[in-house]
This record gives sequence, C-alpha cells and structure tokens, in this order.
Amino acid sequence: MKIHIDIDCFFVSAARIKDPSLADKPVAIGGRSDTKIFNKEAKKQTVNFENSGSFVPTFYKAYEESDDDLDAFKDKDGRVRGILTTSSYEARAYGIKTAMSIKQALELCPQLIIKAPNMSLYQELSHRLHEFLSLRIPLVEQASIDEFYGDLSGWVEDEEIPAFIEELKEEIKKVLKLPVSIGGADTRYIAKMATTYAKPFGCKVIKKDELDKFINPIKVENFAGIGRSMNEKLKSAQIHTLGELRSRRGTLESWGPYATELYKRVNGETDSPIVTKNRRKSIGISRTFDPLHDRGELKRRVHVLARHLSFAILKLDVIPTIFHLSIAYEMNQKAHKNISVAEVFTEKKFDSICLALFEDADTQKRLQVIRLSINCSSFTRDSKKELSLIGFEDEQRMKRLTKSTQILREKYGIDVFKWGSEYF
Repeated sequence: MKIHIDIDCFFVSAARIKDPSLADKPVAIGGRSDTKIFNKEAKKQTVNFENSGSFVPTFYKAYEESDDDLDAFKDKDGRVRGILTTSSYEARAYGIKTAMSIKQALELCPQLIIKAPNMSLYQELSHRLHEFLSLRIPLVEQASIDEFYGDLSGWVEDEEIPAFIEELKEEIKKVLKLPVSIGGADTRYIAKMATTYAKPFGCKVIKKDELDKFINPIKVENFAGIGRSMNEKLKSAQIHTLGELRSRRGTLESWGPYATELYKRVNGETDSPIVTKNRRKSIGISRTFDPLHDRGELKRRVHVLARHLSFAILKLDVIPTIFHLSIAYEMNQKAHKNISVAEVFTEKKFDSICLALFEDADTQKRLQVIRLSINCSSFTRDSKKELSLIGFEDEQRMKRLTKSTQILREKYGIDVFKWGSEYF
C-alpha cells in the first residue's frame, strides 16, 4: 500500500514552531514579488540554496532577514500589497483563501496576523522530515517541500497500516512539532486524495472495497491532475463527479492518451513507482511589477534576472540546453519564446540568449508589461556531451571568467559584479 504525507498549513506551522504564541490564532503567510533585485543600489543579495532538494524556488536572503510581518508588504506610501501564500485553519474560518490579496484578507479578519516567508526555515524542516521518514519507511519520495510519498508494501501488513500511520503522525508531531495528515491506498493517486479528506491532522486509509464509496461523490476538479481545461471539457460532457467519470470510460478513451491515463488513475488501475531520489528538472526566475512600458528599462530588468538566474544555475552545477522567456502584459495578454542551445554555459552567453528571447517575444510593444519570467531546463552535467566547440578559446576564457565571478559572488553577494547595461 502507498501512503501520502502532507504537512498541514506548512508555512504557518513552521512560523508557529518559531513563535509558539501564534498557536490557535488566525495566521497567514504573505507573498510578494521581490522587485528589490531591480534596484540599482541593491547590495549583498544571495541565493538561499540550503537543502535545495526540498523543491523550493530561488529565494533571496536579503528579503527574508530584513523584513517581517505586515511591514514587509507595505509600500513607501503605506499601501498594503501582496497576496497570501497560505493561511491557518483559524483564518480560513473567516473566508480567507490562498492567493487572496492581503488587503482583502485583513478586511475579512482585522486581527489576522501576517508573517513574512522564511524559506530557510521551511527548507530545514522539510529536510528534517525527509530524513525522519527515511528512517521509518523503506521507500520515500519527496514530491514537494511539504509532500511525501511512501511505499509500505512488504513492510507493513495492510490491516496494520491504519495503526502504523496514526503512530507515525503522532511521532512526527512530537519529534518535529509538525502537524501532518496521512492518506493510504493501493495507489499514490488515491492516497493523495485520501489525505485531502484526512485534514487537518488526521489519517484516512481507503481499502479496495471502499474505493467506490469514497471516490464516486468527489467533484472532478478536486482530483490531482485535472486542470482547468480538462475540468471544462469534463463539465461540457456532463461529467461532474469522479463516479460519473468512471462510468464514461469510452468517452475518456476517445479523448486520447492523457484522458485515458486519467481515467485509470481515478479508477485505481494504474500507479507510478515511488522514486527515492528526485533531480531538479528546471529552474527559473520571475517577477511581477507595476505596469511598465519603457522597453529600455524592461531590457535592463532582463539583464538583472539573467544575472541572478545564472548564479543559481552555476550553484546547481548544471548546463541547461533549453531556455524559455515569457512576458505577461496588461489586459491579460501573454507572449513567450524558447530556444535550444547545446553549448558550454557562461553568464555572458546566457545574458545574450535572454535578451534575444525578450526581443523576439515582445510582440505587443504598445502594451505595458507586468511580469517577466525566464526558465531553463533539460540539464546536463557533461560539458562535453553534444556541446558546440565553436570559438573554443573564447569559450574557455569566458568560462574561466564566469567561474571567477561566481566565486566572488558567493563570498560577497550577487551584486558585487553587475553588467554595465544594468545601470542604464
């Protein structure tokens, strides 16, 4: 049997470990796009990579160490900006939801306590839980910073699993002070669904003969893997619950391989093995900001984002071969471009690639831009594998320069060296 472990309101739970006085109070963690990196006077920023296996985005320590609580989300004029990344169950009782603006949340619950994110703490706790689980379960897979899967097959008898996960839940709370919910089932997909109905701080096991009763009434949009477009397609076919989906096998199969696989997952017919080690598949950086039309300033910001992302890529010691840049405009317009380049990675080359992608992607020049995103994927660690040797001497010179610059940035901060174009 597979189990799924999910930390309840993880970021809030972490804040309560650091500050026990927050227990039983309405608490929320705010989030705001860190536009400080575009400040020409920015200094001593560095990337937080402790326990990088915890699947968290790049986060800048300068923000985390200097800001806290509601002040972190106020502009110079006192306006509260930002959204909520998570909230406690006490806060949710007031109608507060993830992605709600902080301003709206405070209107619903004036006594709501807003905390700034603390990624170092989240990574540390996630890493400790992973290690804890690895000592008690033979196969453990980390799916995200707050989610884990375990395979108990041949380790715990099925009839003993309810008692096993209940004891595991209590032990995690006692040792790590983290409240978790645990679901169990024959497949990881049903186990994850069971966890949803075990929350908060509960356990739920779905046996084979209980699958129909459990799964059939659930709305299709609540099943992991059913996104907005698939949900709309199902609704247009008068499929509103998982029970209705299970009764329409022919319809799902006529929609192609993805829908067929989805049907099998809901029906408990297919599963994926527990993978004990996960490699990062991509890395990216993005920032949302007030509407901006000045293309010169936008290009400067591309340089800044490229510099920060380059630092992170070099820290990971990987060579990306696929580069993607996307632009979000006002009026809900979007554009993107990507390119595949199999060459030795240097910061200068990466900067040029990002700028070229921006030039190609910026098709709506009359509109203001509100978000820039750069993503790199398809990593290799072999610098000789399928990499171009054109301009070998120049490549080696730039590679040495990149390495030297990286060493100094790791010691003194990302901003110790900037491109001249970032000042104009």
